[in-house]
Amino acid sequence: MTQQGAIAIERMDGSGAVQVGDAFKLVYAEAFAEPPYNETEDDVAAAFRRFPVQARNRGFRAALARDEDGGPIGMAYGYPLRPDAGWWDELTEPVPDDMRREDGHRTFGLMELAVRGPWRGQGVARRLHETLLDGIGAERVLLNVHPAGKAASAAYRAWGYRKIGEARPWGVGADLHDVMLLDLRDSR
Repeated sequence: MTQQGAIAIERMDGSGAVQVGDAFKLVYAEAFAEPPYNETEDDVAAAFRRFPVQARNRGFRAALARDEDGGPIGMAYGYPLRPDAGWWDELTEPVPDDMRREDGHRTFGLMELAVRGPWRGQGVARRLHETLLDGIGAERVLLNVHPAGKAASAAYRAWGYRKIGEARPWGVGADLHDVMLLDLRDSR
């Protein structure tokens, strides 16, 4: 657990994250209810039906930020992409075969990163990101971000991510998202 000021960040595996799933759900529900996401209670319920399944993935890891009273203020989680990962198939334009090649270790998929409103702008997201990725051993990190989420997009660019394409992550009718990639070999 890392601590700075009154904010503590704990990294955990899948079983640990599921045990405190309500904390992840609270952060998710609050952060993604806002525009441009506008997630409903049904959307949140669906996401947290998937959460325990995602947490069983080999290599799943999560980070949870708490305030001095132990209340959840931010979260992040993801896992390495398997060789049959469908992420690449969601792009609107194909990418080269070498880019989409997965082996279960090469790419860490950052599924979610969110911070509750009152704690934004204090470096919590960066600390969650760093804690989550510390020691993962992957070559790169892949994520989807809504392009209208200007603060999130700007943060990812500042952390070294680059846009490699666009996707509709939940299929027809879903908003177009930017697909961004961080090459970790550049930072080693």
